[in-house]
Amino acid sequence: MTPDNSAALRRRLVEELVHEDLLHDSDVLRAAGAVPRETFLGRAVYLPSDPPGVTVWTPTRRADVPAEEWMRLTYRNATWVTQIDGVLAEDAAGPVTGGTPTSSSTLPGLILWMIEQARVAAGTRALVIGAGTGLSTAYVCEIAGEDTTTAIETDPGVAERARAALAEAGYEPTLITGDGLRGHADRAPYDVVLAFCSMRHVPYGLLRQVRKGGTLLVTLAGWGFGHGLVLLIADGEGGARGRFLPGYTSFMMARTHDRPPHGPFELLPGEQRPSRIDPALLDDWNGRYVAQLAAPSAERLGAGDDQILLDVATGSQARTRAAEGGDGWTVIQRGPLKLWDAVEESVARWQAHGSPHLSEFGMTITPHAQRVWLGTPDGPGWMLPV
Repeated sequence: MTPDNSAALRRRLVEELVHEDLLHDSDVLRAAGAVPRETFLGRAVYLPSDPPGVTVWTPTRRADVPAEEWMRLTYRNATWVTQIDGVLAEDAAGPVTGGTPTSSSTLPGLILWMIEQARVAAGTRALVIGAGTGLSTAYVCEIAGEDTTTAIETDPGVAERARAALAEAGYEPTLITGDGLRGHADRAPYDVVLAFCSMRHVPYGLLRQVRKGGTLLVTLAGWGFGHGLVLLIADGEGGARGRFLPGYTSFMMARTHDRPPHGPFELLPGEQRPSRIDPALLDDWNGRYVAQLAAPSAERLGAGDDQILLDVATGSQARTRAAEGGDGWTVIQRGPLKLWDAVEESVARWQAHGSPHLSEFGMTITPHAQRVWLGTPDGPGWMLPV
């Protein structure tokens, strides 16, 4: 496919994003039309099987797909997984059953919308955390300038691949291989920090690299698999405040914040009682996040009536099931942390305020604590693990 065809597909993508009312900033729109995504998609992607059942990830190589079909796939506003459990798609020996995505090319519409929300502009000193394929970094370079753009990628192989793609596309930002949550103090202070990974809290060392009035756009997540995108304004004194944004945004967890590994575990007997909430509320995007705030050290397993919360450090467990006869639900708890008690209290507070979307929540960071609140800063709140 010729460069003219590629440009036409980019223009079509821009028109689609404008029609969906996602993008408005002229510089962001110009970047969307200028950056060739095909350069960053690499030689292969993993395509998932359709649910139900365990996902099978099949490596699909560019060389094996007709050029026009590959380009149409490239310019779909979709996320394409490029690495599973540390193995790039181009290096995979065959399909992978199960497995965890560890790098991807995020859908362009989301990247560009986040860049616009974070207020990236010409001359902005920007830090991109989670460079991935390099596409997000290229967009930032196109808007802010490569001299003021810094990106960090934790995986050496992914970082090298991104560096080569950026160079091929004509961009030479500062690209560091390392832990993005530590930032890069040598290039600070930053006007904007954009994280394309999730974190359990905002590291203070990273926050201190942002100038007063600078923005951080980060996804706060946890081991309960709840995600919320929050836009924070730094106060220059080790703190920040902001609100969660509309929509449903999730990213892979930063590797240093991911849940602790564990082997097989046994569900043991414990105290049994009726559940005061429907366990399926944890399948709801907002309910799941509210539950996670109450039990931040617990990994969430299961779904529907059969939820499982497991705290590896203390051995605490909670599991639910439909009550016999189909009238309500039963919860069984074990260990020093009453995980389901905490979840019930948290969900009840949320329901008492009308069960709102996360965009009704905000966050305040001080040098001593990080608090998520509902409604206003003095409203109901939850402390994040720091």
